[in-house]
Amino acid sequence: MTSEITPTAWILAYGATFIIGLSKAGIKGIAVLNVTFMALAFGAKESTGMVVPLLILADIFAVIYYNRYTQWNYVFKVLPWMVLGLLIGVFIGKDLPEKFFKIGMSIIIIITVFMMYWWDRKKTKSVPTHWAFASSIGTVAGITTMVGNLAGAFSNIYFLAMRLPKNHFIGTAAWLFLIINIMKLPFHFFVWETISFQSLSLNLMLLPGILFGFFAGVRFIKVIKEAFFRKMILVLTAVGAILIMLS
Repeated sequence: MTSEITPTAWILAYGATFIIGLSKAGIKGIAVLNVTFMALAFGAKESTGMVVPLLILADIFAVIYYNRYTQWNYVFKVLPWMVLGLLIGVFIGKDLPEKFFKIGMSIIIIITVFMMYWWDRKKTKSVPTHWAFASSIGTVAGITTMVGNLAGAFSNIYFLAMRLPKNHFIGTAAWLFLIINIMKLPFHFFVWETISFQSLSLNLMLLPGILFGFFAGVRFIKVIKEAFFRKMILVLTAVGAILIMLS
């Protein structure tokens, strides 16, 4: 398998794993780039399964580093809805037109980002408490994480709306996605058949990219301020949505 991979594909794959490391270290909103790079390197559907073990490895690093900041009440609020969305995604993922999915998701993300920006401008400290907020965000995040590993934009919006401080945001998201990504494994193995022992061996070869990206991201996160962190996440999430639409 590795002998058939072109130099360009290797460069794209290592670029994708570096971005995964950055994203899991806390630079949220850029994960769409790793999805795009891996799709260019290995194909759209094949890459969805190939990315999942890499995400789990990066999630483990994030959980180890940020575990003390995890806010489990927010994990438990959104996790059941993400599981529901994941199961929906398993069954619609094979037949859902990719272009329709990308455009619809991008529009939803951009609208929600503008809503979050307006919310921040109000300077209010209130957070959404109605169950419909967590259920709608969680279900859509579950569908998109299964279909395209693209749930990050929706989880960003959820945790920003909860007004979690920077490290609490990262630590809580780390545990949430570690659980969800592990749950995705059997579906990729036995239903979609997008993970194989060959792809897992390739994942191990790409591990250094995750390590470099994670430690670079940790150093960057340490020096940015809370207010800038919120603005950065909103901007990167919006840019990511536009890239999804155009890809």
